Amino acid sequence: MTQSITLAETAAFLQAAEDILILTHANPDGDTLGSGFALLRGLRSMAKRVRLFCPDEIPPKFSFMADGIKYANYKPKTIVAVDLADARLLGDAQGDFPVIHLCIDHHAASRPYAEKTYNVPEAAATAELIFALFKELNAPITPTIADCLYTGISTDTGCFRYSNTTAQTLRVAAKLLEYGARAAELNRRYFETKRKAYFSLERMALEQLRVLERGRYAVTALTRAMYDECGASEDEAERIAAIPRQVEGVLVGATLKELKSGGFKASLRSYAPADASAIAKRLGGGGHSRAAGCNIETTSLEEAEAILLEAVREELAGLDGRQ
Repeated sequence: MTQSITLAETAAFLQAAEDILILTHANPDGDTLGSGFALLRGLRSMAKRVRLFCPDEIPPKFSFMADGIKYANYKPKTIVAVDLADARLLGDAQGDFPVIHLCIDHHAASRPYAEKTYNVPEAAATAELIFALFKELNAPITPTIADCLYTGISTDTGCFRYSNTTAQTLRVAAKLLEYGARAAELNRRYFETKRKAYFSLERMALEQLRVLERGRYAVTALTRAMYDECGASEDEAERIAAIPRQVEGVLVGATLKELKSGGFKASLRSYAPADASAIAKRLGGGGHSRAAGCNIETTSLEEAEAILLEAVREELAGLDGRQ
């Protein structure tokens, strides 16, 4: 059973830790990588040996975070997971880490797995917690670290447009700008720059888009054949997850993405009162109330759509029952 600890206890644990390995989740996003690389650089400023492990290839738009980092060869004594709500999110690497000593996370629907957990669901991003941890550790925030933390916060809030953005989120972002975060450049990279291949993929996704359940549910799908036809990457497909929810009147938007390993990943987005995490949880996944995900183990797109539709119907029926 995990032990919930405070910010001060988390800082004390890291101050005493040696030979640290930081874990990020598979299919890495800006928050897990921004939090991980910021923490790595901060702990190294305290003369600690630290490495970072990501189960999947780091998307090019985030690769700058690793610039200049070299890894020493040592056996880790302390393993720390960041933005990892469930050990299963390590993918095929889960069995490589039977013991994880500390988890730093912000997901309300997390599944405890580490010996110690510092989790603040009210935080918009794990990067918010890492920023607070730097203050507790009295560790310097360099412009590069500020970039990493700004990346985590901006990407998890949709550039501060999502409902998880709080006054504290904006205060932290403002502080990061004071520390040298390149907000304008990073915003352009993450939210305004798209390859031509992406536009082809988006066109295909729009052609697949269907609106169901009396206009309250919209779903589209991305298959391996679509990726191959337009030359887009799975990383670029993450942008499409927000599109189905943008249809007027829709409470739940979903994007089914066919995985290389087989099966489908469902990315869910919702507006209140619908709960995306509740839908994902029914199918073995999790996340936040407005953004969540799960995997559906079937090779048939039609079957994946039917399984997901049933879970969505349960959520919408619950809303009807409360009206």
